[in-house]
Amino acid sequence: MLKKLCLLITWIVVQAIPAQAQFVKEYKVTERKGYELVYLNFSSYKSLTQLKRVISSDPIYIHGHLLKSNILPDFRYSVHDNMLDAKLVHKNVESDNLGKSITSKLFSDNSDFDHSWDLGLASNFLYHLDFNLGVGRSDFDLAQIPVSQLKVKSASADVKIHYGSAIPNQVEMDTLLVTLNMGVVEIQNANFTNSRKMIVEVNYGKIDLNYSDGLASSCQVIAAVSGGSIYLKLPPDSNPVKIRMKTTPMCRTVFPKYLKAIDKETYVTKGFKASDPRLLELILDVGVGSITIE
Repeated sequence: MLKKLCLLITWIVVQAIPAQAQFVKEYKVTERKGYELVYLNFSSYKSLTQLKRVISSDPIYIHGHLLKSNILPDFRYSVHDNMLDAKLVHKNVESDNLGKSITSKLFSDNSDFDHSWDLGLASNFLYHLDFNLGVGRSDFDLAQIPVSQLKVKSASADVKIHYGSAIPNQVEMDTLLVTLNMGVVEIQNANFTNSRKMIVEVNYGKIDLNYSDGLASSCQVIAAVSGGSIYLKLPPDSNPVKIRMKTTPMCRTVFPKYLKAIDKETYVTKGFKASDPRLLELILDVGVGSITIE
């Protein structure tokens, strides 16, 4: 009888343990002097990643909810050459390979990416951001964060870049680069990025670029999809815009009648002037799929 009672208690305890126990990791940089640029290199193989501004006098705050069984996060930083150099590497120590991860994303609940990261940046520092994401979903709210460069690379993820408040980037962004093997890239208020060059490349998926208004300075945009679609929302027609479309017979194009053709694959708005310092120049390249311009 005692043996059966012990087995019963053991079974109840085992059942009470969560199948996927989680724990919290927090990292914080408190160095505030001795540099003019904050370089953050963030790498995670499988996660939900959110970035936004926090009211803080510290440059970096990172908060993670992680599965206990298969994570190995490593965070370190140093100050050198007038720069704060911070790096977080989140590796998988199990035998998951990329193929398995992509299959999991396709055939499982999109909300189940094992780990989540919340990154908080301040308004009183200049940032150079470099993200290397495996599988998952990311949300970058850049409102009130001075960003001089943003690069996002991923095997298979959905990436959203937007501005939660209508405040453009207060500094010039040299380059905004997003490259995905598979997924969706959505950039809302793309004019708020204040970027000189924007490159978005997706092998299989969708690119959504939305310009709510014209630009403060010129910008060159390359948006390319091998298989999938590009949706482009233009600013008002009075803004100077030039669009070059590189397509194949397997790509369908839909665009407004107010765009004027200047050659077989190039179109401009009514406000176009080649010498305009606010010129938005786009190259849209789709192999198989569609391009829609509104």
